[in-house]
Amino acid sequence: MSEPSPASEAFRAARAALDALANDRASIEWIDHIATLLAERFAAGRKVLICGNGGSACDAMHFAEELTGRFKDDRPALPAIACADAGHITCTANDYGFDQVFARWVEALGSKGDVLIVLSTSGNSPNLHQAVKAAEAKGLQTVALLGRGGGKLEGLCEHELVVPGQTSDRIQELHMLILHALVEGVERIMFAG
Repeated sequence: MSEPSPASEAFRAARAALDALANDRASIEWIDHIATLLAERFAAGRKVLICGNGGSACDAMHFAEELTGRFKDDRPALPAIACADAGHITCTANDYGFDQVFARWVEALGSKGDVLIVLSTSGNSPNLHQAVKAAEAKGLQTVALLGRGGGKLEGLCEHELVVPGQTSDRIQELHMLILHALVEGVERIMFAG
């Protein structure tokens, strides 16, 4: 009997992680709750800030552009900013250390009533911990999408979801699916009909 191909193994693992998330009623309710929270914050004139490292930074950018641009249907742009400015990141890392790149950005752009979303497959990034502290100090709501048990970030945000999966790729795939579901939820709440 031949061994499974890498592609079939990847799809099998992705299916298992997705099935675990889709069959977890509490996780689905959490996603719906966060979509409602974001819609309420947008309706109140607030914005969403999103940050993460590596692939999670790319996911943060993708989420922001789905809100400021267009997801499925035409609708007004929604205020969302991903911390992805190379000038800010390199300047802050050089002057204050990499642990401060997101915290300084939250200090500069966050306002009371805004929402900070942090994305992390491990939950152990010191710069995300500092961003959450900065957000709390400024009165932002804090949301975390995490993996691998939540790491050191678990318990620090007001709203957290730890997704199934043991590897960064599977965790990030679920994070992106959740981010898409959040955009769709916001659009239905704010613009249906």
